[in-house]
Amino acid sequence: MSKKLTERAEDYSKWYNELVLRADLAENSAVRGCMVIKPYGFAIWEKMQAELDRMFKETGHQNAYFPLFVPKSLFEAEEKNAEGFAKECAVVTHYRLQNDPDNPGKLRVDPEAKLEEELVVRPTSEAIIWSTYKGWIQSYRDLPLLINQWANVVRWEMRTRLFLRTAEFLWQEGHTAHATKTEAIAEAKQMQDIYAEFAESFMAMPVIKGVKSDSERFAGAEDTYTIEALMQDGKALQAGTSHFLGQNFAKAFDVKFTSKEGKQEYVWATSWGVSTRLIGGLIMTHSDDLGLVLPPKLAPIQVVIVPIYKGEEQLAAISIKVNEMVKNLRANGISVKFDDRDSFRPGAKFAEYELKGVPIRIAIGNRDLENGTLEVARRDTLEKKTLNQEGIVSVIENLLEEIQENLFSKAINFRKEKTTVVDTFDEFKKVIKTKGGFVSAFWDGTEETENKIKELTKATIRCIPNDTKEGNGQCVFTGKPSEKRVLFAKAY
Repeated sequence: MSKKLTERAEDYSKWYNELVLRADLAENSAVRGCMVIKPYGFAIWEKMQAELDRMFKETGHQNAYFPLFVPKSLFEAEEKNAEGFAKECAVVTHYRLQNDPDNPGKLRVDPEAKLEEELVVRPTSEAIIWSTYKGWIQSYRDLPLLINQWANVVRWEMRTRLFLRTAEFLWQEGHTAHATKTEAIAEAKQMQDIYAEFAESFMAMPVIKGVKSDSERFAGAEDTYTIEALMQDGKALQAGTSHFLGQNFAKAFDVKFTSKEGKQEYVWATSWGVSTRLIGGLIMTHSDDLGLVLPPKLAPIQVVIVPIYKGEEQLAAISIKVNEMVKNLRANGISVKFDDRDSFRPGAKFAEYELKGVPIRIAIGNRDLENGTLEVARRDTLEKKTLNQEGIVSVIENLLEEIQENLFSKAINFRKEKTTVVDTFDEFKKVIKTKGGFVSAFWDGTEETENKIKELTKATIRCIPNDTKEGNGQCVFTGKPSEKRVLFAKAY
């Protein structure tokens, strides 16, 4: 039996890192700051991808693919975007290696193979996509253009953590073009809603929808709409963003269309994305000291069946019953695994599937065959019950729904407990230091105040919530008049 995970209360960061490795989700690669996503981790991403892809297509978006490399001149075209990502860019300068005459068996960059123009490895794709859109958009009949791509991007991060922040990561990025400002803003907000629906309905992860402050918005955007989640250690996680880009990229790349009135106008743009960071959010929202706790809608294996037997004869008899059960469960859209490996004892299997967060575990032995029963264990509550085999499919269906709802309810109750309204900076500092979580406070709207609060507490403005009600208040730091409360937190 492998040793237990570090407890969350003892060292949350160590617990997270151990869990990612021990649950076989991912590991560090030979490339500094990059990760290998292992099959079980990738299976979770595939389920996320499938649901999001369906939601995008239901709202009229189509998938395409654009190059990994962006000519430096194109990357520089939208100044704010280029400046915002410049420090994280990897750049290709040469296109060939050659044998090193001074070091036999080694290679070196061929000095004669220098590129005429350096290529940026995409940190985001606005530049290459909008240079392409110039050839796609001529008339109002070409709008709206609703494109998404599933891709990888590179941001040369100095401090990395599996899933949460890596030099290369997987994501989707939507890039849309519209005839009017109103339509583009509606698109950006719609995608924020889609992200929120996915997070809550599939990840069972409650989120706050809001707008970023000026200093926190996406480089090159006029507004950034965000969903913010709260992790078990009281830190916030930006789980998805949607940007209203105005006409910034259209002007940078000269993307115009002929309106119905025959006038030449610049298009209006949005971009939006979520990444494999969501897997980190999933882990930190629900998991415990025994391992992963996965919501059924995203669990690669929803039900595992472990036989309890002595000898091949008992296993054969149990297998007949289990295979019938597996067939019926799968016919009802439930993913199920029958673990009949003879190289592990049942206790070791139980521990493995607890670690991997499988929502339901069924154990069935020779006595259960005689009695028409089986043992059903829930991963979320660790409760066990002996149930009749008859009608088990509908019982499992209902139980999966119950687990999904319970995880969301538990997470939203945690967020309520960890959200504090404060009116003084002394209160603010105390809550950030001792309790953590979201802190709701009035802010005077200036970047200077925002930066000072960050400097003193390491807390940042996560968002100005969409449902914030206007009122008459005083900035928690300066005492200046303020009309809206914003959410502060320490964040990943």
